[in-house]
Amino acid sequence: MSSASGRLPAGRKAELVAYVSQAEQVTVSELAERFDVSPDTVRRDLQQLHQEGLVVRTHGGAVSVDAVAGVEKKLDVRLQMHTDEKDRIGALAATLVSSNSVLMINAGTTTLAAVRHLGELRDLTIATNNLRIPSEISPKIVRDLYFFGGTVRLTGQATVGPVSLQLQGGRDLQLRCDLALISVGAVSAPGGYTTSNLSEAVMMGEMMERSGRVAILADSSKFTEPLFAQIAELDRADYLVTDAEPPAELAEALERAGVEVLVAGEETASERRLIGL
Repeated sequence: MSSASGRLPAGRKAELVAYVSQAEQVTVSELAERFDVSPDTVRRDLQQLHQEGLVVRTHGGAVSVDAVAGVEKKLDVRLQMHTDEKDRIGALAATLVSSNSVLMINAGTTTLAAVRHLGELRDLTIATNNLRIPSEISPKIVRDLYFFGGTVRLTGQATVGPVSLQLQGGRDLQLRCDLALISVGAVSAPGGYTTSNLSEAVMMGEMMERSGRVAILADSSKFTEPLFAQIAELDRADYLVTDAEPPAELAEALERAGVEVLVAGEETASERRLIGL
């Protein structure tokens, strides 16, 4: 790419998009070697292609638009991606929960991972739009389990609608919870917490507003450019639970926003299994 024009040459542009589409997920170093350009040039190329909607920029590389679209559509596919990272994040996020507390949990594979690590807790009240939770959670730990109504998204196995529960007579119950566990599509300094679906963004934002504390659960592949719909600004969360240190710009923005970054190490999940959690 010419430093004078700042434009990506058409030939390399087409080849790069085709390669990312075929590989589905690539790294900056891989592209730099393949196209015999510097990593900085690759980063500029990917940024331009992301802005044009031809690839999806990630921390350290990019993924194809088709791969992202397929992941958005099918929960079963998402359950097979980054499984170790999600398990470690879930184990660490579960340490933020105490018995006798009230939780809001949104639909997502990383929040499901957290639910699987709540086994030693008791008397939890959970309000959620995640239709997979009953099959993932032990009845021993739950006092009450509530589902938010709305449209059922079969591919995501979740409901999308208002964050509300009604009393007899149709009056809405005023909801407050101790902690919200929220899985998001992307985390970035300029965009905050974002997702690709507008209705889901509104629902997740409402969950966060009704919570005393908020923990965002996101593996490091979510450190990308903002997605379509903003859920909230960075400072709306108390914790970011992830599997790797965020890149410098994001780390600085999170620190300014007062967000505590909790990084799940390799030992987190295995240690919890050893003690029976």
